[in-house]
Amino acid sequence: MAKQRSSSPVGRKASAGGSGHKVSAFASDRKARPTSSSRKAHPGAGGRKAQPASGCRQEPPTVSGRKASSAISDRKASPAAIDRKARPAAGGRKARPAANSRKANPALKVSSAASDRKAPCPIMRDCGGCEWLGLPYRKQLKRKHAAMIELYEPLIGRFGWNVHVDDALGMGPSREAGPVTAADSPLASPRAFRHKASTPFAPGPHGEVRCGFFARGTHTIVPCPACPVEAPGARELLNEVARLASDFGIPAYDEDRRQGQLRYAVLRCGWRTNESMLTLVTRTREVPHLDALAQAIAREHPGIVTIAQNVNPRVTNAILGGETRLLHGKPRMRDQLLDCTFEISPVSFYQVNPQQTEVLYQSAIEGMQLREGDTVLDTYCGSGTIGLAAAASARANGAHVRLIGVERNVEGVRDAQRNAQVNGLEDMSDFIARDATEYMREAAEQGLNVDVLIMDPPRAGSAPAFVEAATTLRPRRIVYISCNPVTHVRDLEQFGEAGYRVDRLTPVDLFPHTTHTEMIATLTPATS
Repeated sequence: MAKQRSSSPVGRKASAGGSGHKVSAFASDRKARPTSSSRKAHPGAGGRKAQPASGCRQEPPTVSGRKASSAISDRKASPAAIDRKARPAAGGRKARPAANSRKANPALKVSSAASDRKAPCPIMRDCGGCEWLGLPYRKQLKRKHAAMIELYEPLIGRFGWNVHVDDALGMGPSREAGPVTAADSPLASPRAFRHKASTPFAPGPHGEVRCGFFARGTHTIVPCPACPVEAPGARELLNEVARLASDFGIPAYDEDRRQGQLRYAVLRCGWRTNESMLTLVTRTREVPHLDALAQAIAREHPGIVTIAQNVNPRVTNAILGGETRLLHGKPRMRDQLLDCTFEISPVSFYQVNPQQTEVLYQSAIEGMQLREGDTVLDTYCGSGTIGLAAAASARANGAHVRLIGVERNVEGVRDAQRNAQVNGLEDMSDFIARDATEYMREAAEQGLNVDVLIMDPPRAGSAPAFVEAATTLRPRRIVYISCNPVTHVRDLEQFGEAGYRVDRLTPVDLFPHTTHTEMIATLTPATS
């Protein structure tokens, strides 16, 4: 059973005299991730999607943000469906009731601007991270659903598939309440759902360390005392890191001069555990007073079980570099999804919105329709979260399945093997460090039977060679999860040409208040 979470994800330790410090008004980043067809772009990453900027706070591309190669995929959603001009004036709307909100830690000081009841967020126009924060949640879900219908209808019509786009599954008030749709009433506006927060650092005019979100399209830092969509206490702790770094004399990295040390901080907060993990990204390995900074943070926040240093000497927008070393605590934190426990390292990918990740995974597992004796192939498996959750679900329902996970990144395979052991699934699973396309070609030549194929590629989507290899295996069911509906449509068209049909299309709102929509497609052979 999951432990009850504390009021703050970082477990702030209260002192007899209070904190004694004023939290500085600075905070996190939004750098764009480079598109990649591989699982991970930086060494040692063990995660699900390509994410060189592992700590970046950005929504993935929207349906109108990337053209696909085919005529069908070239179609963009209309402005009516994806309204990019839906940002209200910062002070023009009262905040709606918060879905999944949690009480903030009273030990952390927040400036009065963060408590401004006249706006959902006092910096929403400057930050630009939550384009639809002031838009009622019902309208958000309706617009996302309409956009998906417009995008997928030409594909459905071309092949004559008997399928429609399901209502978008939005974020409900709690895990127990489950997802919501635009038809439900009332609909609260989701809050406090991002369990990863990050910040860039920059030198201030007097040598102090500044932190904040990058304003959209710039590297200008926008100070943020508190963020309404992040886990309570997360933004305040990142602000405190900047203040403590200033106190210890650790200089912030200057992008223009390429001098200084402290580049980023990334905070991961457990959702169903009380554990948190902080990663400090520096320009070089040797940083005076960095260990003292880590110990000072650990003393004040015992809930942080891991504090790590990541070294990134490159001139790049990617947050993480290739070297990571432990400064304090355990090498990994733990969290839970769908009653599975997963270990998360500083470079592992793990979804930022775990409540909706459960909705996404559960919908995908339902589409698999697993049976006794099935062989499940999880391509792009990363640290194994989807495949292991599916195997655990089958076991709970009395069915024994064989799980094969394929991942190019060696560290990802190691993470998956470790997670299989943690969940007692090592006898049901094998994880292989290989290119998925090459593995499927060899498997087909050797006559390997695959009943269910799972694919969750990076936002660049899959490739024709992958689709050809996958369909050669002739799995009974294919479940394709996509973070980019445009490339999803492109790839589904190729599956259609290879003799598969789409039986279900389900949008999931993994990133409320943005134009992004996650999609799940379930496919079966057309001849069946």
